[in-house]
Amino acid sequence: MGVELAYTDAVARATDDLYAKVANFIPKAEWLIHAPVIAEINRLKREKNAVVLAHNYMTPEIFHCVGDFVGDSLALAREAARTDASVIVQAGVHFMAETSKILSPDKTVLIPSMAAGCSLASSITGADVRLLKAKYPGLPVVTYVNTSAEVKAESDICCTSGNAVAVVETIARDFGVDTVIMIPDKYLARNVAAQTGVKVITWEGACEVHERFTAQEIRDYRAAHPGIVVLAHPECPPEVVAEADFAGSTAAMIGYVGTHKPQRVVMITECSMSDNVAVENPQTEFIRPCNLCPHMKRITLDGILHALRTMTHEVVVDAAIAARAKAPIDRMLAVKV
Repeated sequence: MGVELAYTDAVARATDDLYAKVANFIPKAEWLIHAPVIAEINRLKREKNAVVLAHNYMTPEIFHCVGDFVGDSLALAREAARTDASVIVQAGVHFMAETSKILSPDKTVLIPSMAAGCSLASSITGADVRLLKAKYPGLPVVTYVNTSAEVKAESDICCTSGNAVAVVETIARDFGVDTVIMIPDKYLARNVAAQTGVKVITWEGACEVHERFTAQEIRDYRAAHPGIVVLAHPECPPEVVAEADFAGSTAAMIGYVGTHKPQRVVMITECSMSDNVAVENPQTEFIRPCNLCPHMKRITLDGILHALRTMTHEVVVDAAIAARAKAPIDRMLAVKV
């Protein structure tokens, strides 16, 4: 798709300001291939009244050059709910596109690759949740947004890594319980339990990116880079979080760097995020662990262009499931963080 588009003077004028932003991360030779695709995507967005929701794990040419709204899954969910666009292109994984469709049922939601899944989302089904509820009657079910619409529909409230602590405390108080079912990420659940004092019944799910990090790796980073600040995602194992200086969602990590401006930092999460944050924080040196999410990387510029040209792949959620799934999402969005 990209080869049929030429790098012309018009493309240069339309994209030079974007390249100035990402020049330290994208070689010029690579940019000459990306720029015509970026210019055409941005033209088609205007033509079709479309927006691109780009997750923090997208590569810089997507995140900074075609993303209209960028952020973690909570921020993108909020944008999906309030955008006036007719078309939403989800530059993220499939559960995010489902969430956008649930929150914006009258809009066309596209995902560039149907193969952009999630190890957490695939680890649990609606039937599994029903079995958990039968085993632990009366306990509220807190479901991470990294799940299918079918799983959300069986839940009392959803959460993201950014609001999980507040959500668990809120639902435990509302239900008058000291224990909740928290699915499907066992590490997020354990890390939240350690912060809240609320007991959690977990599921054996894990993020295939974050579960690979180890406490020894963190110690090795500190030995190799004295004074480094370690930021960890709460999907990491608890022993990794314990070694970190700060643990939080991708949005919280970005906020930490922007506020504290550390001289040197390592983000214990998907590796594209370091490039995206470094663009806005040139004062900080980023040491980059490179655990890639294979699912996020299935979203490409050419894929986004194809999605807009052909209006594929449209994400559709069964109306009955969507109605049931929307309630726990709305309940999450109402929680003050």
